[in-house]
Amino acid sequence: MNRPESVLTDSPPAPVATARPGALGRLGVWSVHHVRTVLVGWLLVVIALGAFAPQVTSALSGAGWQANGSDSVKVRQLAQQHFAGNASSALQIVVSSDRPVSDPAVQQVIAKAEKLAAADPRVSTVIGPQPGATISRDGRTAILLAGAKAGPDDMVRAADALKGPLAALATDGTTVHATGASVLWSDFNTANHDAMMKSEFMSWPVTLAILVLAFGSLVAAGLPLLLTMAGLAASAGSLVLIGHLFPVSVWAMNFAMMFALALGIDYALFLVVRFRAARSGPAGPDRADLPAPSTAQAVAETMDTAGKAVLLSGATVLISLSAVMLVPSPAFRSMAGGIMLAVLFVLAATLTLLPAVLGKLGHRVDALALPRFRSGGHRSARFAAWGERLWKHPLRYGAVALAVLLALAAPVIGLRTAMPSITVIPATDSARAGYTTVQQAFGPGAPGTLQIITPTARAADAAARTGATPGIAAVMPAQSAADGSDWSMIQAVPTVDPSSPQLKATVTALRSELPAGSLVGGAAVENLDLQHVLDQKTPLVIGVVLALGFVLLLIALQAPLIAALGTLASLLSTGAAFGTARLIFQDGHGAGLLGFHSQGFLDGWAPVFFFAMIFAIAMDYTVFLLASAKEHYERSHDPRQAMVGALAHSGRVVFAAAAVMVAVFFTFALSGPLPPKEMGIVLGVAVLLDAALVRLVLLPVMLRLTGHAAWHTPAWLRRILPDITFSHG
Repeated sequence: MNRPESVLTDSPPAPVATARPGALGRLGVWSVHHVRTVLVGWLLVVIALGAFAPQVTSALSGAGWQANGSDSVKVRQLAQQHFAGNASSALQIVVSSDRPVSDPAVQQVIAKAEKLAAADPRVSTVIGPQPGATISRDGRTAILLAGAKAGPDDMVRAADALKGPLAALATDGTTVHATGASVLWSDFNTANHDAMMKSEFMSWPVTLAILVLAFGSLVAAGLPLLLTMAGLAASAGSLVLIGHLFPVSVWAMNFAMMFALALGIDYALFLVVRFRAARSGPAGPDRADLPAPSTAQAVAETMDTAGKAVLLSGATVLISLSAVMLVPSPAFRSMAGGIMLAVLFVLAATLTLLPAVLGKLGHRVDALALPRFRSGGHRSARFAAWGERLWKHPLRYGAVALAVLLALAAPVIGLRTAMPSITVIPATDSARAGYTTVQQAFGPGAPGTLQIITPTARAADAAARTGATPGIAAVMPAQSAADGSDWSMIQAVPTVDPSSPQLKATVTALRSELPAGSLVGGAAVENLDLQHVLDQKTPLVIGVVLALGFVLLLIALQAPLIAALGTLASLLSTGAAFGTARLIFQDGHGAGLLGFHSQGFLDGWAPVFFFAMIFAIAMDYTVFLLASAKEHYERSHDPRQAMVGALAHSGRVVFAAAAVMVAVFFTFALSGPLPPKEMGIVLGVAVLLDAALVRLVLLPVMLRLTGHAAWHTPAWLRRILPDITFSHG
């Protein structure tokens, strides 16, 4: 099973045999020996796909927040097809004045707004203000309807294009605001995208400082940026190309950027630290007479150990996020797909580009080192001492960590979720300004007008039942289909704000009382239907993530007990993060400090999407720590050496990687809009608790208490599982 060293390096053969590299080790050696091919190949990929990257914000879609197949989506499609585009995605243009709308000056503004909207190819027809329907009782506010000729994504783009020019039509005493669902998503995406870009810009100095401290040299600190830039350019271009085939949410790029940076740092840290240790030569007094390995041999050892852990970690991240695909919503699926695409590119760069660069750099990886930095410092004396302390007093530290996590997780029991209200966008934005004006002029429920589509023969009955339903303030006369089809539309104004929990009861009552064949929709109902699907799918997604995570850990570690404990431990940090989120965002503790007003709930996508993201990151650290522990156990068959050695060799990596992630995530808490704040706090708290209490305390304590049993594999299971080891040589 041995082969001459000349196979691994260009230097003359040495009189010592080396272990045959595994598959990843051979890939690393190939990358070292074909560095020009690897660099040129990645350069071509980055140039070819990166050429499309500048189009990413304009090419990706702005909508997709819907439950595919729901009644509300069917209503929108029927309204667009049969009712001249009078769908939930249509644009509402609100003209408000201190004079009556019949005034010639106001009429001139209305005429200009009609002309401007009608000129957009995505608008079907523009319906002017109608007395008794879209003109307020005081006669000073009018609503124009710009019908949807295109799909919801294109209507968001239409809102992007029109809201500015429409606002510019304002004169003294008269304002013009575009509003409606499409404008809401336009403003929502813009506000949150800008906030995320600002937060990421703010996080860079902190990130770079932590990287330099973690890697110890400026050259090594630049390697994660190499992986991140390659992964981002390739994934951004790919998203643009995919966007021509399927709707891809613009948020997919934001999350892809975040994960590319986070995982690029994680993976580079793990490989570079291990490469330095491999370069420093065999450890132990019995191996002191062996020569230091060549650069290629060091790369082979790095890839067969740390590289294997990185590959399994990447697979865990991909599997966790793939469960989000179970939610039948284009926005959720494309966001998860965007992150997965970025992970794939970063993983590919880590396993090919990084080994090639490490082979080219060799000892120069430590160039521009910080004072007192020692190359080969793979083993941390401080984390080794911490491991010894945990070994001596496992219950003392384990009980404290467990008590803190359970106390923070307890509030999760009362967690409430709902789709975000209009308050998540700035008060000065077009959608919110128009929304407020409509409420003041037409009543609190007017922005959430319900659309009921029913067979024409049952329209009168449907209108009567709608008017008799509790929670309905007004019902407009049935409108016949514009194309002559056998459909009629009834529009009903609720008595409550569209974000009020009471609206759900009204919609439920309508759906149970209306004649057969009637469908209830509207923008507010689309949110309710999406929330219903999220509530329905959340247990399934969580169950699938846990099951797949356990299976992957079982395959990687070959030990069912520690695989199960590692999977369940991830639930503790996740639960604690959501418990903290409930206290902050639902109950409003610290709202003044963070600069937001509580909605009384957590945004509806948080449990599904954030859970998958948190679990992916948590399992990332779990794989790093337990892979190192398994490597030590394979060498020594000593549980103590496995636990202490894992902390000594991986604790610093986990701590540094978590510090970068926490710094990045917490900067989002400083952004203006509420959704990035929620994301930053939930993810930041999760990573902080996971690294500080779970990976560096609770999981090592579990290894201590379970001893040899942690690594036991039943004979029948050993015959089923593939043979995966982490030791080298």
